[in-house]
Amino acid sequence: MTKENSNADHLISVIVNGIEDVKGQNINILDLREIENTVCDYFIICEGTSNTQVNAIVNSIQKKVSKETKDKPWHIEGSDNAEWVLMDYVNVVVHVFQKHIREYYDIESLWGDAKTTEIKTSY
Repeated sequence: MTKENSNADHLISVIVNGIEDVKGQNINILDLREIENTVCDYFIICEGTSNTQVNAIVNSIQKKVSKETKDKPWHIEGSDNAEWVLMDYVNVVVHVFQKHIREYYDIESLWGDAKTTEIKTSY
């Protein structure tokens, strides 16, 4: 179990670095492990300011994760319109939003019982 947690921690760290490399904003990590019947252990949620930046964030995450962990997402949805892209790494699911779509769906509120960690950025 400890090895599984360290793998998830490393994956989360690499994903956050990928987001920060292209200046993704408002990064939150939701720990869902204490909630029953969840689809994964963690959500990572962030936003970009345009379709172009959302796609850049997704590409940055994919490249970093592939290079550093040799892992690929199990599934990616939403790349066509790049308003909300979901990247499924099985235990970690990444949601990359445009700001107005994130505000509309407000998935952080839907998972209000989750322990949330806000990542402070310096840009």
